[in-house]
Amino acid sequence: MNLQHKVIFNVLAKDAENAKELTAVAGERVLVGVMVKDFPTEEAAIQQVQSFQEQGVLVSVGLGAADPAMWKKVANVAAITKPDHVNQIFPAAGYTLGRMEQMTKQPVVNAVIEPTGTPGKVYISTGPISSANREAVSCEMAANMLAEIGVHSVKFYPIEGEKRLDEVAVMVQAAVKAGLKIFEPTGGISVANVYTIVKICLDNGAETVIPHLYTSLIDKETGKTEVTKIQQLLEMNWD
Repeated sequence: MNLQHKVIFNVLAKDAENAKELTAVAGERVLVGVMVKDFPTEEAAIQQVQSFQEQGVLVSVGLGAADPAMWKKVANVAAITKPDHVNQIFPAAGYTLGRMEQMTKQPVVNAVIEPTGTPGKVYISTGPISSANREAVSCEMAANMLAEIGVHSVKFYPIEGEKRLDEVAVMVQAAVKAGLKIFEPTGGISVANVYTIVKICLDNGAETVIPHLYTSLIDKETGKTEVTKIQQLLEMNWD
């Protein structure tokens, strides 16, 4: 995965053909997500990832609506398929990173951090058991814990579009201070608001921003992510 690009878009695709279309337009500036929750077995998810990879697509293995119950399935699928990017809950990010260490080309592994509604405070209890505990910690503590175990990126979810930009800004600052230079805002992002959200991340020090744009890019009739909307994203300039 080429992190020389300032902004990389994490999107979905209906099938391998749709994924190939998106890659043909965006190249290394698009990651196509495979949500393991959408598949009845790990084997089925593995087949989907591999079908995308055979088309030259950069794949992001994800949970599916940040479902904490999917964490082990994500780790197992990623260990077999060697994707470019892995989405993981905070408590399992270190475990997943460890599973990837033997790979020649290691994927970017993120960890889900959840905003609390108060800038500077976040939830790191994003696991299947820990999510029952709603105890906030500082952004600094959350970022330092990830840096300590070598996780590459913060996935901040759900930011609800532009509703939590003040929280996004503070979390980015803490992440950058801890040495985490990749930031992934997620939740309610569309072509209409992505520019503002990404700019907040860049202005606060992130070197690479990976906004997740899912259903907002999908044609409701065909189920495909629209190539024209990807083209609109690529035309945006944050320099």
